[in-house]
Amino acid sequence: MSGAPSSLDRVNVDVDVLDVAGVAIAYRDTGGGNDVPVVLVHGMGGDAGTWDRFAAALTAADRRVISVDLRGHGRSAHTADYSFDSFGADVAAVVDHLGLQSVDLVGHSLGGYAVSVVAQDRPNLVRSLVLEEMPIPIRPGDEPPNLTGRLPSLTELIHAGTSVVRHPRAVFAFDRSMTKTALAQFRRPNARWWDNLPNITAPTLVLRGGPGGMVDLRRLDSMVRDIEDCTVVPFDSGHSIHRDKYRDFEAAVLPFLMRDLGDSTIGT
Repeated sequence: MSGAPSSLDRVNVDVDVLDVAGVAIAYRDTGGGNDVPVVLVHGMGGDAGTWDRFAAALTAADRRVISVDLRGHGRSAHTADYSFDSFGADVAAVVDHLGLQSVDLVGHSLGGYAVSVVAQDRPNLVRSLVLEEMPIPIRPGDEPPNLTGRLPSLTELIHAGTSVVRHPRAVFAFDRSMTKTALAQFRRPNARWWDNLPNITAPTLVLRGGPGGMVDLRRLDSMVRDIEDCTVVPFDSGHSIHRDKYRDFEAAVLPFLMRDLGDSTIGT
């Protein structure tokens, strides 16, 4: 069964802030000595707290967890630059600041795009990649998308990233001035992303929802062909699988992240 996490599910760690080219980027780090931390990146309208339940499961499995507030979200600063690639650069900057040599990346929606850029630009850094309901960029030459198709509206993205009941602070911290820029980027071709897609060498797990999801199935097929090791797992949920179908999400993602890590115990 899914539902709001209890207080026992939450991971209480301090928030640190990193200056990335003049933009304050907040992140939480559970610490620990394991060699491959898991980096969690939320979707639009959310913040690091949207991952509390899964972060607790990873910590119980003896994994170090780093969760990032994207610029314009949570405790990170508002800024004039909300280009999608800047979100990926912020994640990479946190990883570099912490001196990490290998990471597992998990991103939801806009956060999925951010971690996909890191995996493209830094393939030797990424051991595993999980993309949850990432709206796949438009390909050059595709017909212009109609606005009733599988492209996100601002309302859908915010609802998927968080909710007023579960994470009210995230809703009020979100910089709504990014709306126009973000939606424009979702709706125009992104040649660079498609050209760099074959650079991803990490085993990749793609999670897509059912009705209400935002993954275009035709572009999904093209994406899977361009990634060397890519597995797609469908869910009968909408856009926020880790929120609405948490147990199914954990059952798919936790074993994937725990593979080849010796005798670590998977906590549930």
